[in-house]
Amino acid sequence: MHRSFPRIAALAATGLALVAAGCGGASDSTDGADAGSSSGSKSTLSLVAYSTPQVVYDELIPAFEKTTAGEGIGFKTSFGASGDQSRAVEAGQKADVVTFSTEPDMTRLQDAGLVDDFQKVSTSQVSFIVRKGNPKNIRNWDDLLKPGVSVVTPNPFTSGAAKWNLMGAFAYGGIDYVDKLIKDHVKVQDKSGREALQTFTSGTGDVLLSYYYEAITAQKKGEELDVVVPEDTLQIDLLIAKTKTAGEGTDAFIDYATGPEGQKFFADWGYDPPSGPLKPAKNLKTIEDIGGWKKLNKELFDPEAGSIAKIEEEAGVSTAK
Repeated sequence: MHRSFPRIAALAATGLALVAAGCGGASDSTDGADAGSSSGSKSTLSLVAYSTPQVVYDELIPAFEKTTAGEGIGFKTSFGASGDQSRAVEAGQKADVVTFSTEPDMTRLQDAGLVDDFQKVSTSQVSFIVRKGNPKNIRNWDDLLKPGVSVVTPNPFTSGAAKWNLMGAFAYGGIDYVDKLIKDHVKVQDKSGREALQTFTSGTGDVLLSYYYEAITAQKKGEELDVVVPEDTLQIDLLIAKTKTAGEGTDAFIDYATGPEGQKFFADWGYDPPSGPLKPAKNLKTIEDIGGWKKLNKELFDPEAGSIAKIEEEAGVSTAK
């Protein structure tokens, strides 16, 4: 069985830290050394991450390095679109810790023999980011299909965020709703959730489909926008794992990130704990409620036969990975 989500209580004891990509000014794909000097370190850990939570890890890593468990541990980090990052590790990119936004990006590495188990590091909800004051009065999924409403969401064949967004739409209205949304209202599909946010904040579109925490991050960085969580939406599960070749300190790093101290940094940036949203939408569904990743990833996103893949092709969007 591919999925393994150990209970969070069992993870709260030790120390851990991560890095992913932040909001506003951060490039979509970055590589380099992170907080703390690797000079004289007992271990240098490589974190390969999806593109949104760098702001969390920019604070979490230095805090971990100050703990007994993190003493002498250095970090190298890489951030980008979740699917791209997963494929890079599969192709040989060095990684001790991986954190991705979708389960298929983890199971790809399991199938390749690179990762055993994985677990949730945080959760969120598919939400609508709108202009300050919500001038188009966007409240629910039906409002996205109103005449004149322009929607921004990333390309689901490179972005994990986009897959969650479109599965949220699918959970609400089925494939016919997704077809109308993409063909009639989605005008821009960037490579990643981070690029989509930058497109939206630069003035394109009326609504950005995104994670709830992405809106909180943008607001904290000074962006003038609001966030709407529709009554009917989907819980997003964000995942972390160590690779089979992980170095010393990796377990402590993951324990810290998923434990109470690390989770404070996630909460400060609008993320919810692994157990689920603290303030869930009225009708909040999980991926299991609508069929599970294994079933839906094939039925919706398979480049050859997926129903959303076909819609994207008809809309002129590349389904190449």
